[in-house]
Amino acid sequence: MFRGSQGLIGVAAGSLSDKPVMAWSFKTGGPVKSSAAIVGDRVVVGSDDGNVYGLSLATGKKAWEFKTGGPVESSPLVLDGTVFVGSTDAFLYALKAQDGTLLWKYETGDKILGGPNWVKSPDGKSTWILAGSYDYKLHCVDASTGRTNWMFETGNYINGTPAVSGDRTVFGGCDALLHVISLKDGTKIKEVEAGAYIAGSGAFEKGRFYIGHYENEFLGFDLNEGKVLWKYRDRAFPYFSSPALSKDRVIFGGRDKRLHCLKKDTGEIMWTFGTRAKVDSSPVICGDKIVVGSEDGSLYMVSLSEGKEVWSYEIGQGIAASPAVANGNIVIGAMDGNVYAFTAVVKK
Repeated sequence: MFRGSQGLIGVAAGSLSDKPVMAWSFKTGGPVKSSAAIVGDRVVVGSDDGNVYGLSLATGKKAWEFKTGGPVESSPLVLDGTVFVGSTDAFLYALKAQDGTLLWKYETGDKILGGPNWVKSPDGKSTWILAGSYDYKLHCVDASTGRTNWMFETGNYINGTPAVSGDRTVFGGCDALLHVISLKDGTKIKEVEAGAYIAGSGAFEKGRFYIGHYENEFLGFDLNEGKVLWKYRDRAFPYFSSPALSKDRVIFGGRDKRLHCLKKDTGEIMWTFGTRAKVDSSPVICGDKIVVGSEDGSLYMVSLSEGKEVWSYEIGQGIAASPAVANGNIVIGAMDGNVYAFTAVVKK
């Protein structure tokens, strides 16, 4: 799923080689802003051509495609053999991961751009899917039937993916608020003033939430206290990229063309890494490396410790999607309509 876990912390298991090689590319009919999901030997990804694709991780060959009624920017969630994905046609879809067959679709009032998240129901017997929509609502539906459990209405668009931890979900909206919602029944636990509208997704871990907003600040929140722990402001550029969390650091891209690394506890700057265009792509930490795309058309691998470039690959056209990293593989879509896979495993 988007950011790899329910807390959206952007961490992949294992390690990456210093010199990945391109394994394959797959051409879709439109820009790929959707961040891929990797499950077993399958890659699932959306495209602005309106399709969701199931591809072979090894070869990039198409296993199936499913047509929706609009561009698919949402990142797929693959869970228990089912793909959950939103479309700009205002529907949330459930498809069979094996062959792309439609299981159900659920209609919201407007487009769904963020990826879905999931939780176990309070009684532990079923799985619930969470998705935000431009209808201002967070929707919670049953994973097996697509029936609604509850809805939570906010004051503006919900663009990102809701983060989940324990019995709560947290997301930022274009209403400039952080919403902390009870998963049991969709009631408000608290809301925290963020200071500006939030277009991206945040990372949620141990009662703390990290997210950037449109008024050029990146924030660390203590949700138990309902307050801002620290604010990071560097230059006058917004933050759309979702953060990745290491043990003691938070890493995120900025529209100032840089990747930023801060101390998690204090928001103190540790390093920045410069690219040649904005970084809306969300970084993924894998071992001692970070992988991220830039609008300059390059995919970068950077050292976690000091932010030095380890490797880069010039795709050519901009990258707004975020990398998916699994078992030494990196998969990412680009604005040229292609999905690219790099194998970072040294073949013996």
